Amino acid sequence: MPVVWLPGEGFLANSYICGEVLIDAGVFPMAVAPYAEEITAIVLTHTHYDHTAHLKELRDLCHAGVCVHALDVRGLVDDGPSLAPLFVARPPGIAPDRLLEDGDRIGDLEIIHTPGHTPGGISLYHQEEKALFCGDTVFPGGSFGRYDFPGGDRVALSRSVERLAALEVEGLYPGHGEPVREGGGRHVRASALALRGS
Repeated sequence: MPVVWLPGEGFLANSYICGEVLIDAGVFPMAVAPYAEEITAIVLTHTHYDHTAHLKELRDLCHAGVCVHALDVRGLVDDGPSLAPLFVARPPGIAPDRLLEDGDRIGDLEIIHTPGHTPGGISLYHQEEKALFCGDTVFPGGSFGRYDFPGGDRVALSRSVERLAALEVEGLYPGHGEPVREGGGRHVRASALALRGS
């Protein structure tokens, strides 16, 4: 299963294409255009503006349904949970096509509810490939998402990272920075250890 990494520019988050799924929508539409006809779903790991900046344009370009966890829907329309004012911007202002819950599947990807950075944050796991798309929940090098934004929760984040640390992970695909193609589980376990000590 090839994963296409579309690096985020500046403060904008990475996006990834896995099969027919576009994960996160911060990248410019021209980066997604070569793959647009293949994409049937846009899945948001959470609704902070850096992950949704080009959601409207990407939805229209790909003719794809927008999927988000129910607890993060407000970030699509409200300034506070979207953090859009920090980026001198407005949230996308659209309704999702599908509300996700823990354990749902989109293609070969399992939805894992990983609150802490936001209430409705999710990660996506491809079991066969041992690939984890973790949004801003964990980062390579033992780092983890901030929990001091509105809706953040350190205890919930710690539980989420512990849950991810129990998975078999090779490819780790974070919301920011470079992905790790092998041995990603070591990074997730390091993040869990760091959170225990913080």
